[in-house]
Amino acid sequence: MSTKVFVDGQEGTTGLKIFEYLSRRTDVEVLRIEEAKRKDLDERRRLINASDVTFLCLPDVASRESASLVENGNTVLIDASTAFRTHADWAYGLPELAPAQRERLRSAKRIAVPGCHASAFVLAMRPLVDAGFVTRDFAAHAYSITGYSGGGKKMIADYEAAQPNPKLQSPRAYALALGHKHLPEMAAHTGLAAAPIFTPIVGPFYKGLAVTTYFTPEQLGKRVGPRDVQALFAEYYADEAFVRVAPFDAQDNLDEGFFDVQANNDTNRVDLFVFGNEERFVTVARLDNLGKGASGAAIQCMNLSIGADEQTGLQR
Repeated sequence: MSTKVFVDGQEGTTGLKIFEYLSRRTDVEVLRIEEAKRKDLDERRRLINASDVTFLCLPDVASRESASLVENGNTVLIDASTAFRTHADWAYGLPELAPAQRERLRSAKRIAVPGCHASAFVLAMRPLVDAGFVTRDFAAHAYSITGYSGGGKKMIADYEAAQPNPKLQSPRAYALALGHKHLPEMAAHTGLAAAPIFTPIVGPFYKGLAVTTYFTPEQLGKRVGPRDVQALFAEYYADEAFVRVAPFDAQDNLDEGFFDVQANNDTNRVDLFVFGNEERFVTVARLDNLGKGASGAAIQCMNLSIGADEQTGLQR
């Protein structure tokens, strides 16, 4: 029997991408809302409660409203907003987070999909905290370079205008008040006591994302170097289908000396790298901000929830 799926917020960037994934599936039945009723509360309530799984692809306030419309104990909500990512009653939608996370997602009725920057940062930082390589009070510093699709429809339109603003041809740092909306989950799901000092940068390319975090040996909780960190990553993620750990400083990690932010586009894969030397090093986590950073992660969570193979419909 097909799984009935409703996407609340079907016209946004994440919603459209989820529809793209679902359209290739034969094991789901997509419940569609009429265009004229997209903001009709009663119709949304009806479809949410008729579904086995509802994806919430909405701003935070609207996601909270939709979550309140569930009137049964069966519908699984998978939310793509920031509204519930640190809420104790919602499972964090990152199966690779820790050994018990996958089982929690299989049984959860409420799942919060991670933010794109947060997914990359958490996957690179959590193993270090768990292993004691960094302590809870580690003062993390990181930056992210990302494609403009992460900014939603308006930003996409600005970048793809027939006569785009010349200022958009350069990378642009933002959230420089250092209060980016992903910061709470970056702390909560790594085990760090405080969020990182974090600077996101949007570039003149559609999608692709890489988060870089800085380390020096004297900051660490154990006497370890970059090769130890790479070996820890390789062990921690050895059985993960969607996480690939690159060899330390392998020449093929770079393209003529440069890092390719877009190499994971159109996949649900995260690549982890360690670059540097015994005096200083960085970790880099790369993903598709619309894939593993958003819609792909949501589909991965749905697969776990409905008992499908976790990789169904997703590219590695």
